[in-house]
Amino acid sequence: MSSASTWFEIPSPFETVPGSVLLADPPVTNLRKLREMLRDESYPKPFVIDDGDLLTLYFNIRLIQSVMRLDDPDALELRYTQKMMSFLLFNPHPERIMQIGLGGGSLAKFCYRRLPGSVVTIAEINPDVIAFRDIFRLPVDGPRLKLLQVDGAKYVAGATPGIDVLLIDAFDKTGFAPELASRDFFELVFDKLSDNGQMIMNLAGDKRRYRSLLGEVTDVFDQRVVIVPVRGDGNSLLMAFKARNFRPAWRRLEKHAQLLKEQYGLRFPDFLDKIERAWQQR
Repeated sequence: MSSASTWFEIPSPFETVPGSVLLADPPVTNLRKLREMLRDESYPKPFVIDDGDLLTLYFNIRLIQSVMRLDDPDALELRYTQKMMSFLLFNPHPERIMQIGLGGGSLAKFCYRRLPGSVVTIAEINPDVIAFRDIFRLPVDGPRLKLLQVDGAKYVAGATPGIDVLLIDAFDKTGFAPELASRDFFELVFDKLSDNGQMIMNLAGDKRRYRSLLGEVTDVFDQRVVIVPVRGDGNSLLMAFKARNFRPAWRRLEKHAQLLKEQYGLRFPDFLDKIERAWQQR
């Protein structure tokens, strides 16, 4: 049982995923119908499964969106979220971090807790995702963190230039949100990033849905793009760098990666090795 005792809760109808299903609001149908909708993926909202150790956010039972460990709610449980922090290799002290797509808030919480010099803004279009912010223990809005219910592309369009890091982790039931895959969007991002800004996108789902975006973003960022696979998660990360003179000093970065590992407890030397190999294979 999670601490969110006010949520509507039913036993999990999934044989392979035990625990309790937590819903943000009571359903208008009967429990039998609700279980059927969850199993056949016709339930229209995200839901959370609490297994006593983890809270897992799903859009459907095949696509895990976010995971939180109940005894360590600020940790990055999924590999791809850990690897998205690779931006620290190239900018250890970002002032402005923007995130498109809230999920369970793992990245936002980690950045808020561990990067005290950063202001974190999250754009999430789906109110049914935002409804779970308390159960995932996202801090309340304040000077250093703000969660907005807004279309991410539109928010970027209206944002003041100078974003140091843009994290894109936006999905629907079938995978990566296609509205964030256009050349117009990438050109907009390029304009809004700071001179040394970075864009990191989580790519998941059917690769055919985001194949075309790779050429567009590579062209906009003038080849300063790498695709890094995430072993075990079935995801890949796209990293794009705005700085026109971006030439990583890999050997010098090795020492920096070790210091980051000691500071944050993440496998930055391994992240750096994979990024370097991807960079050399472009």
